[in-house]
Amino acid sequence: MRPCDRRVPDGIVVAAPLVRREAPAGRVTLVHQPSLQTVPQGVTPVVMLDIASWRPRVAAVDVEHHARALEAGSVLVLPRLAFGIEADETRFLDVRWSDGKAKNISLEGQAIKGARGAADDLAALARMVGRFAADATALVGALFPRYAAHLLRARTSYRPFGAAGRAVSWRKDDTRLHVDAFPSRPNRGERILRVFCNVNPNGEDRVWRVGETFEAMARRLLPHVRSMYAGESAALAALHVTKGPRSEYDHLMLGLHDRAKADVDYQHGSAQREIRFAPGTTWICYSDQVMHAASSGQFMLEQTTHLPLSALYEPERSPLAVLERITGRELVRRNAT
Repeated sequence: MRPCDRRVPDGIVVAAPLVRREAPAGRVTLVHQPSLQTVPQGVTPVVMLDIASWRPRVAAVDVEHHARALEAGSVLVLPRLAFGIEADETRFLDVRWSDGKAKNISLEGQAIKGARGAADDLAALARMVGRFAADATALVGALFPRYAAHLLRARTSYRPFGAAGRAVSWRKDDTRLHVDAFPSRPNRGERILRVFCNVNPNGEDRVWRVGETFEAMARRLLPHVRSMYAGESAALAALHVTKGPRSEYDHLMLGLHDRAKADVDYQHGSAQREIRFAPGTTWICYSDQVMHAASSGQFMLEQTTHLPLSALYEPERSPLAVLERITGRELVRRNAT
């Protein structure tokens, strides 16, 4: 599938009324017609794909085009790709299924976590989230066949709460622009690929802010990130603060994450724009590369997948490669990746 002809050169803003689309019996499927706006230069590109299947057939020339756009730091938006909620699953579009302790409801393997309810209900909820996990994984494999053999599926998340308004620390406040980095799980340069889908039943958009490109952000904020202390990585691993040694790359990524979130001037004054994802929209990005913030919206599904650098079309565009060019040194021991 090629990008829609209506795509403007510097990206899009997705915001439009809902329309019904035929779906398998018993499923509620809503999509929207996209409207486009021009956007400023220097911020994250957004590319719209005219794809309406979780298992699409994609021409080889388009596969490479989409992959290179993604690896360059674009957000790929699929405005016609809705996740089908079964009729008896609509009851799960309610915050009452959260246990009130975890930030999100999540599926790890076959276990549903962060949820409460009767055993039969939790099993049905797990099946819904698991079906999204299978669809999201199939979509990535179809769009990017080179990735398929290397994908490592991680946690699948169902987010019933609104993106804003929860009492959290500034480090955990995802309404602030940031790149994803894991404090306890060093990834040593491995990519974080995420698939999102707005399943809101009330017509509410999922609203993001996206910021400047990764390299521009890194060049601005990296001078303010402290160096690792001698023995810090080993100490954190020995104390089980981290699951394995933290590389210098992981340290710098966490520093960039924290520095961006803590800097109020950066949050308001850096180059950025808003994207609105209507219900029935799916979008994909490397969240370790795209500066993003969830401003508002409720009821979303998300699949996290990890990918080694060796699977990429252009590994030189990865955050690891960018940070090594900026610092002029190796940030991950290559025999440790």
